[in-house]
Amino acid sequence: MDIREAQEYIKTRYYDRDSTRGLYATFTWFVEEVGELAEALIKYRRESLEEEIADVFAWLLSIANLLGIDLEEAFRKKYLASENQQS
Repeated sequence: MDIREAQEYIKTRYYDRDSTRGLYATFTWFVEEVGELAEALIKYRRESLEEEIADVFAWLLSIANLLGIDLEEAFRKKYLASENQQS
């Protein structure tokens, strides 16, 4: 599964709920997940780290969906385009 497929999966499953909740409330959930990731990092629990990274990624995809941003394309523009310019 690539980033675009993951984003579409999250959109299919959660877009209605996310859009009802709204962008700022969805962002708040994202921040909460980042906090849980921070806690997992501090305690260095491998299983928890994997789960929390997945949660942060899923919530980031939800935010991108609400904003109409293709996260894979945004990443490509930001990181791969600048790498090609440096070559």
